[in-house]
Amino acid sequence: MSATIPTAAVDTDAARQLLIDLVDTPSVTPEEEAAAAVLVDFFEAHGREVWVDDVGNVRAPADDGVLLTSHIDTVPGDIPVRVETMAAGEARFGGESDLLDAAESIDVLWGRGSVDAKGPLASMAVVAVETGASFVGVVGEEVDSRGGRYLVEDREAEPDAVINGEPSGWEGITLGYRGLLGGNYVATSESGHSSRPDDNAIQDAINWWNRVEEEFDPDDWVPVFERVTPKPTSIDGGMTEDGLSVEATMRLQLRVPPEYTTDEIREITDGHLENGTVHWDDRVEPVMMSPRTEPARAFRAAIRQEGGDPRLLRKTGTSDMNVYADSWDCPMVTYGPGDSDLDHSPNEHLPLPEYDRSVAVLRSATETLLEE
Repeated sequence: MSATIPTAAVDTDAARQLLIDLVDTPSVTPEEEAAAAVLVDFFEAHGREVWVDDVGNVRAPADDGVLLTSHIDTVPGDIPVRVETMAAGEARFGGESDLLDAAESIDVLWGRGSVDAKGPLASMAVVAVETGASFVGVVGEEVDSRGGRYLVEDREAEPDAVINGEPSGWEGITLGYRGLLGGNYVATSESGHSSRPDDNAIQDAINWWNRVEEEFDPDDWVPVFERVTPKPTSIDGGMTEDGLSVEATMRLQLRVPPEYTTDEIREITDGHLENGTVHWDDRVEPVMMSPRTEPARAFRAAIRQEGGDPRLLRKTGTSDMNVYADSWDCPMVTYGPGDSDLDHSPNEHLPLPEYDRSVAVLRSATETLLEE
């Protein structure tokens, strides 16, 4: 690591305060500026070079042996921000090991983004300051990954390793995400009396979607991660204003496992078209990393060092890790505190002892990778 990169110890109280400040600062996509300013202040206070780029990412470049990155934005949802003292057994931890007595009193942070993903974001900012690793807080992950996409286009060189921040539980290491294919189906038919047997555009949309669902109908024993999951997200149809046609529009998504590419899924779904067209406008390739990479090994060792039992995870959604893996040929994992079942939920909360442990795990894994 270069001697020109300043490092500084961040104690537990300061690390927790950064997290609380971030959660207390709303950052619903695309309004991330205020939370970005919290991160900028944190890095400047610790002597690190930092700036906000053209799309709103917070960038603190340093040792590219490791790039620590998580997202600043959250989904909407008004959850009063507070720290409550609760029994450990009543809080939702993102890990399996019971290192606390169920009756022990702990502090729990409530608020939108406490899990997804300001817990991971704050822990990465803290560890970047402590170790001298590179850091980027990206924008737009909850909508279109505009921050992550800009980052891979704008950086001159790829990092040696990427640790992406999303809730995995402090003992979890996420190695894979399904991809995403999204688009709009559009069909038009001539108007006619509803008693006629001919299918109209609405029926064309329904019939096509039924064929797509049948194509990807899995056996019950196939894990969700390995399935193609088709999902209509909206549908609109009816008579046009001039009364001469029937139109139908369906917004759809298909989650794509690593067995396929998005192009392969597009060809399969287009092959079932008889009427209408699909305008595909959203593609994210799936990713699956080996458990034998240096980052995966470093995290397994770090979790065991903190008394945990490492769990290797595959997520059925997508994240910015998909974007990075599609552009950078380097090993990566996703890691962060929190129970991902609380993502976007009305009771989103993060036990602060879990956050503390994740900081310790992340610090140890990052130091190991920077030394290699």
